[in-house]
Amino acid sequence: MEDKEKKSKKRGVTVCGYPLSIFFIVVNEFCERFSYYGMRAVLVLYFKYFLKWDDDFSTTIYHTFVALCYLSPILGAIVADSWLGKFKTIVYLSIVYAAGQVVMAVSAIHDITDGNKDGTPDNMAFHIALSMVGLLLIALGTGGIKPCVAAFGGDQFSEDQEKQRSTFFSIFYLSINAGSLLSTVITPILRAQKCGIHTKQQCYPLAFGVPAALMVVALIVFILGSSMYNKTAPSGNIMVKVCKCIFFAIKNRFRHRSSAYPKREHWMDWAEEKYDKLLIAQVKMVLKVLFLYIPLPMFWALFDQQGSRWTLQATTMDGNFGLMVIQPDQMQTVNPILILIMVPVVDFIIYPLISKCKLNFTPLRKMTVGMFLAALAFVAAALVQLQIDATLPTFPSSNEQQAKFINMVNRNLSIGAGQENFYLGAFEGRQDYLTYTEPFPLTINSGSPNLISLPDGTRNTIVIVEEGPVFGHITFQDIVAKPEEGANAIRFFNGYGSVLNITVGDQEYGDIVPNNMSIFINVPQGTGKFSIKNNGGIECVFSRKFGFGSSYTFLIPPNFVFGENCGESIKEVENIKPNSIHMAWQIPQYFLMTSGEVVFSVTGLEFSYSQAPSNMKSVLQAGWLLTVAVGNIIVLIVAEAATLPDQWAEYILFSSLLVLVCIIFAIMAYFYTYTDPAKIEALFANPEPEDKEKKNLEMTKKDMAEKHERRSSDTSSDEEDGKQTNF
Repeated sequence: MEDKEKKSKKRGVTVCGYPLSIFFIVVNEFCERFSYYGMRAVLVLYFKYFLKWDDDFSTTIYHTFVALCYLSPILGAIVADSWLGKFKTIVYLSIVYAAGQVVMAVSAIHDITDGNKDGTPDNMAFHIALSMVGLLLIALGTGGIKPCVAAFGGDQFSEDQEKQRSTFFSIFYLSINAGSLLSTVITPILRAQKCGIHTKQQCYPLAFGVPAALMVVALIVFILGSSMYNKTAPSGNIMVKVCKCIFFAIKNRFRHRSSAYPKREHWMDWAEEKYDKLLIAQVKMVLKVLFLYIPLPMFWALFDQQGSRWTLQATTMDGNFGLMVIQPDQMQTVNPILILIMVPVVDFIIYPLISKCKLNFTPLRKMTVGMFLAALAFVAAALVQLQIDATLPTFPSSNEQQAKFINMVNRNLSIGAGQENFYLGAFEGRQDYLTYTEPFPLTINSGSPNLISLPDGTRNTIVIVEEGPVFGHITFQDIVAKPEEGANAIRFFNGYGSVLNITVGDQEYGDIVPNNMSIFINVPQGTGKFSIKNNGGIECVFSRKFGFGSSYTFLIPPNFVFGENCGESIKEVENIKPNSIHMAWQIPQYFLMTSGEVVFSVTGLEFSYSQAPSNMKSVLQAGWLLTVAVGNIIVLIVAEAATLPDQWAEYILFSSLLVLVCIIFAIMAYFYTYTDPAKIEALFANPEPEDKEKKNLEMTKKDMAEKHERRSSDTSSDEEDGKQTNF
């Protein structure tokens, strides 16, 4: 066994004093993190726009997936330490991981089930099933290898390479953030591309396919370094041992719950009959820290909504930054960028300044401040949401109807619609909608009224046309929601005397007959170029600039003339205003959340490690990851149970819950006493067997006495029965 250990720790090829094998591990981690964060960046939009789920259900599935990703590390750690070893665990689960990414990419190909070639999958259940299988495999893979890769990298260093090992972990963490940053910039750009065999749609297959390819590269790179790795054999999982020790203490305490047995100082002391004092003392220290973990999931419940609720919030905002246009899912890049800036700022400027002010800024106080900053971030998100809501149109309820009016007659008209009276100029439209709850009379130029009845829950455009000597009206239904993905819903009304064929880019409106309305086509932000052709092939090309999330009806009047300036006679009627709140307003909430993360997360890990026994760091790491999983489960519960009508109210609810938890944590931290695990372990380094034997003998005597009492009581009862029978 000693020979094997010496062999496993032999020094391989080194570069600048570092084992060559770690470069394979760092590249592997960069590719894996690119794969994970790239896929996750576009996931909630894939749910909403491809699978057609609503915001709440998309958020629920997103956080379920993240929770699974942080539950599976416990399984990965047990498998690696107890059976397969770190190397085999990483390889096998990376294969599962890569397979999941490939399945996700295939699930996003709409042409697979698009039999009628209309751009919409005919069998959505097939795509949903593939997506769920892919996400399950990814959760198992990414979570399973999470506790193994960093530890495997540390195994490559010998005992005299402490400095190099420390530098390795810094480079390792940098590779994580570099992969995260690049992927959250690149994959949203890939998603925004158009691809498809029959129809061009948002390119989710490419957005998922590139992360899948990076995961395959990560696996290949890791395997290529196989011959250079130090591979330690599995030696048993400390988490399993800790759980067994705790279970035995509980079981033993329950067995000896009688008042005949003396109480012990700590309930874990009931494990002394089977486990040595050192292990029991270590478990006590771990449980002390794990108790402090109880309030922590609430922080992660808010933190991980950056990829769900905040991304959905960005879809209703203006992403035009002048030199570049930011996609909603690209706003998540603010977090890793701010982390790279703020970690050194906090460590080298903020903390030293606080120290100079003679303030005792303990780790637990830092974590409390981090939680409070996260709560403030959601208050900022709520304020932004209130501003967004003020700009959103008021759509009709289930028992209301809405109507707006367009005058396609070449003179001014006086119009009465129910209680409303107004004027419309020639070829003009009313910009706002009127709301009704019952049929209303429509009067044009004091003529005879016509009773208008509209379907409940609809928006409608009523176009007034001239039908010989009288006026007529034609009703068209409008959209009742903001256009998806920040696009602009554009349609045309043909008031010209002949059939017109209209296209925008590679999308066709088709032939539009006179006095008829075209379909809506989603035109992306930027300059849209339109082509109008008549039956003779004469073409009019004009362009319009669009923002995000608007809707317009373009009016082609009867006096429309083809020519160089043909677009000047085409008028537009605004149905839905473009997004006017800029995405830059999300930066304060990202800044507050990232500040909270830097103070909370980094300090939390540092505190946990300082308070944990030397051989139980992995137990606390598993506990820390478990708080992330529970935090995502909290989002599911609150999002489903709260049923708040307004999104800003949900933000305030989460913020209030975190403030409450923050107060509880501050009280727990106040009563916490810091320990030195090394000193405590030193006390039990040389266990005294006499104490253990003494306790065992004492327990045995008590058990024997108890048994003797039961036997004597049984004997006396039998004698009494015998006497009664004889009598």
